[in-house]
Amino acid sequence: MANQAAADARGRAGHQSAAASNLSGLSLQEAQQILNVSKLSPEEVQKNYEHLFKVNDKSVGGSFYLQSKVVRAKERLDEELRIQAQEDREKGQKPKT
Repeated sequence: MANQAAADARGRAGHQSAAASNLSGLSLQEAQQILNVSKLSPEEVQKNYEHLFKVNDKSVGGSFYLQSKVVRAKERLDEELRIQAQEDREKGQKPKT
């Protein structure tokens, strides 16, 4: 019974992740590449986002297009972090940080 519940949770998480990719237009891997993060750490995502957003600001000669990609990548990774936190809560574990 517990194994079935765990399998169901993994299945839901997989569907949620795929849905997030479709909504954002970015895969998880592409979002990680854009923000240059290898593992999903909220601190690392935020730090890299702030840096890349700032250096791509149009007022300092940056690119609005690249800045938009940075924003979409952060949104995609934030959604993945939310999905992982939800999985952890369902398992009764402490969220990964």
